[in-house]
Amino acid sequence: MSSVERFDTVKQYNDSVGADTLHPLVTVVDFKNIPPFSYFRRYMGVYAVFLKEVKCGDIRYGCQPYDYDDGTLVFIAPGQVYGIDTKGEKITPKGKALVFHPDLIAGTNLGKTIKEYSFFSYQVNEALHLSKRESAIINDCFYKITTEIELNIDKHSKSLIVSNIELFLKYCMRFYDRQFITRTHANNDILTRFENQLSEYFLSDKPALIGLPSVSYFADQLNLSANYFGDLIKKETGSTALDYIQSKLIELAKEKILEENKTITEVSNELGFKYQQHFTRLFKQKVGMAPVEFKSSNKLN
Repeated sequence: MSSVERFDTVKQYNDSVGADTLHPLVTVVDFKNIPPFSYFRRYMGVYAVFLKEVKCGDIRYGCQPYDYDDGTLVFIAPGQVYGIDTKGEKITPKGKALVFHPDLIAGTNLGKTIKEYSFFSYQVNEALHLSKRESAIINDCFYKITTEIELNIDKHSKSLIVSNIELFLKYCMRFYDRQFITRTHANNDILTRFENQLSEYFLSDKPALIGLPSVSYFADQLNLSANYFGDLIKKETGSTALDYIQSKLIELAKEKILEENKTITEVSNELGFKYQQHFTRLFKQKVGMAPVEFKSSNKLN
């Protein structure tokens, strides 16, 4: 039950679900042709996007139901493991899968920009939930990709397939932007918890024990993937999560620097810097003057 299937090619994925391989580097599979299952774990050496046509209102996102119930998109990047375990209950999947090998996009514009689609590193509970209209657009994208796959391969095939995949991903980016907006209440709750945890971090002995707080540390504390957390903070505040953390750090640094009988080295250590010169460099970058200069200028005022 704990074994992991490994899929490094499109054909391996197609064979596992009983689908024909019409193109060696890309496939669109309709789940209606897949037999029921109750368990699997798969290592993916290929990109995969799963459109699950389920009633998402029955699924929970933390303490909140999903916003839309006309489809859910889950994104898997090469090197990730995903799976399903229904505890023995057989389920019949409904939806579609787009699977493509990294070689398909190598040397193309999409190959250069694929890392910008950060949702490939989101967790499953951070999936994209579609409205009826959005679901129709996604299905249209899948239809166009399928049409090209089913044609005889010629010199235009690759560019047309890749262009349609790129168009599909751009729509996904737009729909994720919409999802961040429609989840404003839930996102504000996450932002408040992040701010509280950030304050608590610097009030504890963690800076001395662990060092400077990282984006991934707070993402873990909030049970979010680092990319989703970073994108959420950017949408809500206009700043990156790292800038947000560093702004808080600099605020505290200013307070500590102005404390009587406290050296710059002590301030640096209390904030979690391993080397004082790193603290000085960051402070000067953010404030426009070195910590020593800041201390002296404020003593004169």
